[in-house]
Amino acid sequence: MRVSAIVLAAGRGRRLKSRLSKPLARINAKPILIYSLEVLSRQSGIREIIVVANKNNLRAITTLVKKYRIPKVAAVILGGSRRQDSVANGLKCLDKNTDLVLIHDAARPFIQRCLVNRLIKEAGRHGAAIAGVRVKSTIKQAGIRNFLVEKTVSRQGLWEIQTPEVFRRDLILEAYRRFGSQDVTDDAMLVEKLRGSKVKIVEGSCRNIKITTPEDLRIAAAICKVKI
Repeated sequence: MRVSAIVLAAGRGRRLKSRLSKPLARINAKPILIYSLEVLSRQSGIREIIVVANKNNLRAITTLVKKYRIPKVAAVILGGSRRQDSVANGLKCLDKNTDLVLIHDAARPFIQRCLVNRLIKEAGRHGAAIAGVRVKSTIKQAGIRNFLVEKTVSRQGLWEIQTPEVFRRDLILEAYRRFGSQDVTDDAMLVEKLRGSKVKIVEGSCRNIKITTPEDLRIAAAICKVKI
């Protein structure tokens, strides 16, 4: 199957408190974005990578792709104001022969090839597959304003969702055509709205962290010191 990847690098990362946009911030001297691009570029099933940037980092990302010689990056394009707007722009640039679409947040640098392989395999079977880890902590639901506990939620069947996400091309295009204007936090939420569509969860890794705060950068630097 022909797989195209969309890597979202349009986030500005205000919570990171960095003068650089989040994808350009460095972990052990290497930009966050490059970690996942190198993994995806080595994946034999992936034929092209579309990187979605913002107007402030597009030139820098284009330069990095050349510097690190990421051969499968077919284009660096501008994103939109929301995450799903950036994905929609990436979907417009896909090769017409694409069978599966992999969508990944550049803020998660430590994806592994074995996870990508499993996601592609399960998406081929089910039409949609996403990475996630089982919820381990006790979860309580509280009032939005008063923070008083209303109930303790059972962890059974609860997953913390990560990226990559992989979808059959026609499925994700239909989901965006019908529901793309709605506010969502991941692409699977749109596919879930399609009648008859099922999304398969593939067990990810606790090392597949999302870089959001300065503390996350320190954790990421520690992860780099061990084999991933």
